[in-house]
Amino acid sequence: MNLDVLNILAPGAAILGLAAIGGWIFTTWLRVKNGYPLDGAWGQAVYPKTGDEAMERVKLISQENAQLRAELGSVKDRLAVIERIVTDESHRLSHEIEALRRPAN
Repeated sequence: MNLDVLNILAPGAAILGLAAIGGWIFTTWLRVKNGYPLDGAWGQAVYPKTGDEAMERVKLISQENAQLRAELGSVKDRLAVIERIVTDESHRLSHEIEALRRPAN
């Protein structure tokens, strides 16, 4: 009787175990791929990313971020000027006058 129960539960337990191992492998791969440190047996980082190279990357990214923010600010200013020109009534009126001056085809 106990052997019958074992034969029924063994495949389910094996599938569950394989799924858990596969999930662990997948999450470890994702961590390595995205640059996160791996955890040891007690939760400590196996290779913490606090080296000079990581700090240099942070500085470069921060500088690039500041440049992109400045560029975005200038683009917003230009867009505001263009919107003001396009929505200006005199601009529209001058276009309508020019359209009336052109000969009809």
